[in-house]
Amino acid sequence: MKTPSGTSVGVDDPYEHVERCDHLTDDGRCRYAAEHGQHDPEFAAERRADDLRCPAADPEGAWDWADCPHFRARQRSRECVRCGLEEVRLANAEARDTRPLLEEHHLSYREGDRREPSSKRAERSEATSREHEPEADMAHEITVYLCRWCHAKVHGSWARVDDDAAPDPEAIAAKEERRTKEQAETGFETAAERFDPGDTDDSG
Repeated sequence: MKTPSGTSVGVDDPYEHVERCDHLTDDGRCRYAAEHGQHDPEFAAERRADDLRCPAADPEGAWDWADCPHFRARQRSRECVRCGLEEVRLANAEARDTRPLLEEHHLSYREGDRREPSSKRAERSEATSREHEPEADMAHEITVYLCRWCHAKVHGSWARVDDDAAPDPEAIAAKEERRTKEQAETGFETAAERFDPGDTDDSG
């Protein structure tokens, strides 16, 4: 797959890297239909008629993730999906001027570039397919986190998101530097450490 600018996104099928939709509740229901149904009343009504059940999350359901017009999947864990590097955030003013270790990497793409329909989608009736297929100009948001170093390699077209990779030495060094700063920011001296017996005033 390619970005609109022509650089690689490091995957063939973004949907293979999705664990769940952001709108999916723990019990398999559609939060979008429940909380934002006014934006798509027809979609919300159909989901409510089925007790808000998500037909893409159900293994026996009629949809894949790609079939839902409101699908969205954004990685929540703050670590690089390729090498596992974890983010270390600085809490002081310096953080505003410091480039993050991790960067959001978009895997989403437009309907016209999607893979061929799966067997599930092929088995759906023509009427259901017309009713639920996303509009051609709509893109699904699918994002993951990559460290700056993996991000550059993936966009350089020679690295893949699912590579079995270790963090770059420069990435490890940058992370350790931040940890040192983080520890310095949270460090403090106890009263005993601040008190120097030599400073006692014995004049009185």
